[in-house]
Amino acid sequence: MLPNEFTSRMKELLGDGYEEFICSFDESPVRSFRINTKKISESEFEKINPFGGEKISYAEGAYYFNYDGIGNHPYHHAGMVYIQDPAAMSPVASVNIEPDWKILDLCAAPGGKSTQAAAGLDGGLLVSNEIVPSRCKILTGNIERLGIKNAVTTCADVKRLSGLFGEEFDLVIVDAPCSGEGMFRKDETAINEWSLQNVKLCAERQDEILSYAKDFVNEGGYLLYSTCTYSPEENEMCIDRFLSENKNFELIEVNESVKKATADGIFFDGCKTENISFCRRFYPHISKGEGQFIALLKKTDTSCISIKRENALEKIPKADEKIVFDFLDSTLIDYDKKCVRKYKENIVYFEPDFIVPKGVAFSCGVTIGSVQKNYIQPHHQFFMAMGKQFRRQIELTCDEAESYLRGNTIPCECENGWATVLVNGCTLGGVKVVNSTAKNHYPKGLRKN
Repeated sequence: MLPNEFTSRMKELLGDGYEEFICSFDESPVRSFRINTKKISESEFEKINPFGGEKISYAEGAYYFNYDGIGNHPYHHAGMVYIQDPAAMSPVASVNIEPDWKILDLCAAPGGKSTQAAAGLDGGLLVSNEIVPSRCKILTGNIERLGIKNAVTTCADVKRLSGLFGEEFDLVIVDAPCSGEGMFRKDETAINEWSLQNVKLCAERQDEILSYAKDFVNEGGYLLYSTCTYSPEENEMCIDRFLSENKNFELIEVNESVKKATADGIFFDGCKTENISFCRRFYPHISKGEGQFIALLKKTDTSCISIKRENALEKIPKADEKIVFDFLDSTLIDYDKKCVRKYKENIVYFEPDFIVPKGVAFSCGVTIGSVQKNYIQPHHQFFMAMGKQFRRQIELTCDEAESYLRGNTIPCECENGWATVLVNGCTLGGVKVVNSTAKNHYPKGLRKN
């Protein structure tokens, strides 16, 4: 049962479109996925796609689907696909990401927008932040599953980050915590927790997040703001307040494909932003998906904010160098020794030219593993992100992959040593080959029953 105050507000907001909007609540939510092009090209995936589905017009490599059990499929475990609401894909699809950009996602868990943005990078950097530690762990797990190498995950509030990051990002994403009106069709908890007081509290929090987010954007860079709610207080009014106070930002139009799938932003009494219609509203009665709001802002000049920070990355201790590099030389075909560093207790592989801040980083680059007494214990992320660089690779059928995901050993014709197992050319995890038997090293917490 929708709150009466909510329906009254939506009726005033939508006018003639209200009845069609309300009727959309009688329809089942739409499901969709994106192809992870860091693992497999769209053309190659289409040859093996078992999930079917109509392509989504505004997001690259994205499909609606109606397939039960996609999350348990080996292709999902291998990081070939990411399940994401189609509306939630529209914000990142609103901007053309350049390969060398540095991107900061401030409210990133569970990782949909972060991993979508990372698909456009080649040599750039992704910093994904989540304030709640348990959610940051989920975010990090999704980045690991998708094999993303050039990412740092952080766990902090924006105020703390403001002392660690300066104007160094080409794109800052703020998928702000909100009242969740756009999720009412699929989340009864959001309905039960809704109130006008909560809308007001969310708007205040969003204003605060933006007040810090603006200082992370470099000159000529972009601030991408989104919510999954319909309330003007959290959307157009929030953007109008921000632009009134920050004259070095301008509201710009989104990509044409997203524009066609959405409705214009709404002008309200007292609005000072003449082009507020450049904001976009994603409605379930207009396009398949849940509710979403999008505003794309461009920074026109610098605020001259620079930050110095200590680097959490360290050189490999001399005592460990032989163990680390003998392991990598025997395991990988090629790698850059300069990118091998120590982060906390682990050996990591980190390519970007970026000082990783101490104290807030949850993960950094690719975790290769930890140094034990005289050997390296490899981490699952090492297999997932660098699997195609391994000297030993074992291709599995889907049936064999199912067995591997349950923790079983695999008979193989392969020389002894660490190896990756693959399904349709995509890394699924790691094994240690001993006398023609591949001993399973898929993490127990991820295994299928």
